[in-house]
Amino acid sequence: MDLTPHLPALQVIVPMLSAPLVLLLKPRGLAWAGATAASVLSFAIALNMALIVVDGGRLHYDMGGWAAPYGIELSVGAFSALVLLIVTGAAAAAMIAARPSIDRQIEAGRQPLFYSAWLLALAGLAGIAVSADAFNIFVFMEISSLASYILIAGGPDRRALPAVFKYLIMGTIGATFYLIGVGLVYMMTGTLNLADMEARIVNVTDINPILVAAGFITIGLALKAAVFPLHVWLPNAYTHAPHMVTVFLAACATKVAIYVLIRFDFFVFQANLENHSLQFSLFLMPLALMGILVASAVAMFEGHIKRLLAMSSVAQIGYIILGASFITEAGLTAAAAHMFNHALAKGGLFLAIAGLACHYRDLRLDQLAGAARSMPWTAAALVICGFSLIGVPGTAGFISKWLLIDAAMDEGGLAWLLVAIIIISSLMALAYIWRIVETLYFRPAVEEPAPGEAPLQLLLVTWLVALANIFFGLFPQFPLALASAAAQLLMRHTL
Repeated sequence: MDLTPHLPALQVIVPMLSAPLVLLLKPRGLAWAGATAASVLSFAIALNMALIVVDGGRLHYDMGGWAAPYGIELSVGAFSALVLLIVTGAAAAAMIAARPSIDRQIEAGRQPLFYSAWLLALAGLAGIAVSADAFNIFVFMEISSLASYILIAGGPDRRALPAVFKYLIMGTIGATFYLIGVGLVYMMTGTLNLADMEARIVNVTDINPILVAAGFITIGLALKAAVFPLHVWLPNAYTHAPHMVTVFLAACATKVAIYVLIRFDFFVFQANLENHSLQFSLFLMPLALMGILVASAVAMFEGHIKRLLAMSSVAQIGYIILGASFITEAGLTAAAAHMFNHALAKGGLFLAIAGLACHYRDLRLDQLAGAARSMPWTAAALVICGFSLIGVPGTAGFISKWLLIDAAMDEGGLAWLLVAIIIISSLMALAYIWRIVETLYFRPAVEEPAPGEAPLQLLLVTWLVALANIFFGLFPQFPLALASAAAQLLMRHTL
């Protein structure tokens, strides 16, 4: 039986149906094995779909045999395939590596619940990427958000509770804004299917509700994506979450919100609202530039390694939004490529930090002094991923930053200012990554930790991700093909 036509549905069904089954597996080893198997299978499905659509093709699935716009449509193109690779790859890598860390941070009796919430978060994020229906995007958004709150609060750090509360408030406001915007568009068009919305807005006589909807949807999704200055929930959520949850969410959660923001705007608004391209750029470009500079500056002086990298994520989100704000094929290609490359770099960095946490309970920089002498392999993997975050040639991060600079050069009078900001922010990234390297390698240890490396299971996955940063820096053809095809598809929906 050929399952290819059913892959978009299986992408959601596999983790969704696995979640209650994992909950019933009371031995924690079985619960971890079940969650790992579901995560790896989800990644295999995403990879299969990416190989099918890499040349600009599309997979389509009508739930229950009801054709769109009357039925629920699932659709996977190059952009959604790239996002699915990020989401499922992050989930699979983190889950394979997770058991030593989870055994230390989560009580044995609560682990099946934790793994079940993990799979629900995966199902929700994957559902957002495959859905072609604005309301179902909201449904999957809420599934992933509620599961994420459980994951962040599930560790031993009680500081995660106020962090989750802030995340919940900001996330709820963002989801409400998105839903208000979708309701306004539905009121004027009578449809929730994105492609049908694009076709029907042309016939709307009173465009004002559509303009208001564009504002609500953009702000709501910017909150979800932690676009500066709407990022206040992110640093504490990443810092106080269990380490493997940080690996998973830092690699993909905000990128899924950016994906929805870009896809909704380009599919529905760009071709139908006069001067919308200019408005989109004028709103997002200044926020992206401020996020890049301000968040990088804060990271340079941050003393906690997880919070430092969380602030770095705000800056990296700025790079993605900056590329999208150009509204050119080159800018969108750079944005999509950086989504992939940042997931590799930041996922590897947080995996390395999970390894350090095996012997260092306090992850403040001054407490990690000399850690490279007792954990050389973990420290070396962290350095490689840090180089990718900076954009050192030969790493994946260099590819997307070079593409972003190339796209910025087409921006007329702003070109040199934009290039200067990208270069300055990369030097700032060099400064805060060097702070970590200096602490790990060149400072005397505050106290002698227990000898030994991170657990082998965690160390192997960390190095796999670190080497992937080098591999995709030297051979970037596959993610670049997906990013380029995604950009071409998005540009076809502009005026």
